[in-house]
Amino acid sequence: MTTSRLLRLSIAAAFAGSLLTLQAQSLRLPGVTGAAPAASTQRASDYIVAVVNSEPITNMQVRQEVQRLGQQLAQQQQNVPTPEQLAEQALERLIMERSQVQFARDSGIKIDDGALDEAELTVARQNQVDVAEMYRQLSETGMSRSLFRNNLRDQLLVNRVRDREVGQRVKVSELDIDQYLIEQRRNTSSALAEVNIAHILLALPESPSTEQVATAQAAAQRIVERVRAGEDFSGLARAVSQAPDAAAGGLFGMRPADRYPQLFTDAVRSLEPDAMAVVRSGAGIHVLRLLEKRVVGAPAATAVQTRASHILLRPSATLSESAAIARLDEYRQRILSDRATFDAVAKEFSQDASAAQGGDLGWAVQGQFVPEFEDTMAALAPGDISAPLVSRFGVHLIRVVERKTVQRSAREQREAVRAVLREKKFDEAYRIWSSELRARAYVDVREPPS
Repeated sequence: MTTSRLLRLSIAAAFAGSLLTLQAQSLRLPGVTGAAPAASTQRASDYIVAVVNSEPITNMQVRQEVQRLGQQLAQQQQNVPTPEQLAEQALERLIMERSQVQFARDSGIKIDDGALDEAELTVARQNQVDVAEMYRQLSETGMSRSLFRNNLRDQLLVNRVRDREVGQRVKVSELDIDQYLIEQRRNTSSALAEVNIAHILLALPESPSTEQVATAQAAAQRIVERVRAGEDFSGLARAVSQAPDAAAGGLFGMRPADRYPQLFTDAVRSLEPDAMAVVRSGAGIHVLRLLEKRVVGAPAATAVQTRASHILLRPSATLSESAAIARLDEYRQRILSDRATFDAVAKEFSQDASAAQGGDLGWAVQGQFVPEFEDTMAALAPGDISAPLVSRFGVHLIRVVERKTVQRSAREQREAVRAVLREKKFDEAYRIWSSELRARAYVDVREPPS
């Protein structure tokens, strides 16, 4: 697996997200509630409900879709329709999906066995089991390996034809971007959507004296001056902050504004990125540094970049996943005890193309890594090394080298707006396209599902 394949994963990430949404919840794997009907009952009650062009949809397929839809609505804490309404929705979704699969096949799109194997492995890993265990559990529901792979192939076909056909319909003009930016500037009172703040706490006793408050405020002002002079804020936080997150450099991370104390969001609302404010709370004096903020509907004006390295081992016939985890744990202990350096171990043992550079992955922004890799990396402070992490590409050790916040250029901000507008237009274009396919298909509904 090359480094570029690990980092530039927009296609694979898109397929994995929709795949797991569509398929994993119906697998009855760990964490999925509900039991499938007994296989004998399914066979006894199975019959053709509808025909889409020349392909049948059976009552068993509708029942499985009903179960999946019901679980999805329950997990989203939405009201579940009546059984009749749910069956009607399930049938309509199957008709839409079947028309799209047929269109994909007629268009010449094919899914090779390699892509299917990778999708199969993704579903298993996301459900925290290996492929053999996944199929063992599936067999208990009456689903065979061949049926599961056929369903998986159909979903990949739908994803590919959707991206091709709908993608070419979506156009975002420079005028669209200009109008969006003008609207954002007009709406200067927009509520904060997300904020990324770092802080240093200088604690005060419950009933501090005037002298104690003045001393802490003077110390806070000296911290502000040191940072403005070029000193690293995260390093100062680790050295002097008395907050529980001091070891992580005082970083809160990008999160919804309502998950911060109101005192903090009020203090940074009018600040530009990298500006600081000093505020007092019941805990003491805080030095706040705004790293990034985003108002409702607006793209981020700054981006947090992380430079990380990793060591990758790929499980194989001669190296099981558990053995790879144990081996990487041994490497980690060797590095932490200063018996080896991360770079040296990466060069000798990593199975990624980055090995020659000591595992260095360069500077990256959010969204460039696969989610499981990125989530682990984001939780690490500079200098930290993760425990072994299993991703769809293998098993990793991750080390964060450094992290910084950079201002996006005007061009980068426009491209961020383009992505926001494209996503909005894509959803609408997909609805129109899928409705058109549905209207062109010959659909014969024979019996209502039971």
